[in-house]
Amino acid sequence: MSITATELKQNLGKYLLLSAQEDIYITKNGKVIAKLTNPNQNRVDTAKSLFGILSKDADINLAKDERLENK
Repeated sequence: MSITATELKQNLGKYLLLSAQEDIYITKNGKVIAKLTNPNQNRVDTAKSLFGILSKDADINLAKDERLENK
């Protein structure tokens, strides 16, 4: 999403919330001067990429026990 610096000043709260979902490019005189982004986005992308990898019957306690047995 691209917005003007004036729009950002007038609606800062709105764009802070939106920046958690997508990058916000701020323009001044038609040129991009800044980017408002979520600092945790890499972690979010990593977590999303892991969804569906584990089977539905996966048991964390069983996995811990197996790992401890192999040490």
